[in-house]
Amino acid sequence: MKLWNDGRLRLSLTRLGVEFLLAMLILGALAVRSGNNLLYLLFSLMVGLFLVSGWVSRGAIRGLRLTQVIEGNLFVGMGGGVRIQFQDHAPKRIRGLSIRLETEGGRVESGFYEGGKGVSEGVVVLQAHPERRGWWRLVGLELRTGYPFGFLEKSWRIPLDQRLLVLPHPRPGPQHGEWKGEASRPAFQSGSGSPDGARPFRIGDSPTRIHWKRTARRGEPWVREFEEEVTVGVRLRLDLRAWRPGIAFERELERLSGAILHARLKRQEVFLELFGREGRHAYQGRVASWRALALAQAEGS
Repeated sequence: MKLWNDGRLRLSLTRLGVEFLLAMLILGALAVRSGNNLLYLLFSLMVGLFLVSGWVSRGAIRGLRLTQVIEGNLFVGMGGGVRIQFQDHAPKRIRGLSIRLETEGGRVESGFYEGGKGVSEGVVVLQAHPERRGWWRLVGLELRTGYPFGFLEKSWRIPLDQRLLVLPHPRPGPQHGEWKGEASRPAFQSGSGSPDGARPFRIGDSPTRIHWKRTARRGEPWVREFEEEVTVGVRLRLDLRAWRPGIAFERELERLSGAILHARLKRQEVFLELFGREGRHAYQGRVASWRALALAQAEGS
């Protein structure tokens, strides 16, 4: 039951609150009719409990300021986390807040902020499920609490005008090295591949790497050195002029997004080149490449 709504702050009675009010009114009527002092006392206690519930729930939603909304890696079909950061001016106050993020399209699961931990900066991570890649607009944030007894529920709506970038779904593709437009370049570094030489023993070296012949010849411990071949970069290319808007183009973006995710799991660097009507654009790094694919538009006719 809604008691008032001024656009930002809303107060409503819960079902438990309605049942409590009915019981309180019935008890008050019996006390007046019978003149029993015990019933008057119980009625007074119930009124006081109801008023305290409203006062405490009002305090649970005050003294809290939204500082920023931080996007994680949001993928179509996979979702991701959105971090809500607050400045809590009463860090020891228990709040019991339900947090809901309002968006244009898509779905965001509600989160919970309990408060009372003595930390002035509160963080809540909400799981978001966008519908399509590109910019995703946030329109509002609602804080709702029924603390402490659940008789009254107060909600406070904070209007937002912020956009989050949604990345293409990282669809699993062919094995490494078979994606369209991909190339890798090798390098050698010290590791555990083929033998490369020997050097004096250092603190922290594994005893299994001791070079016994060199140790016997020099009279002091020597260890083997190794080298391994590692892939230091994955190059991806996409010609926007060769694609028309549609499902095929989206699938290609998803395959390239999957290649970036594969490179991330392998701890490899990513280099992306986009060719379009305005020329060539190069991006270095996994995050920059992902964001470029999220905003890419097919230019073919």
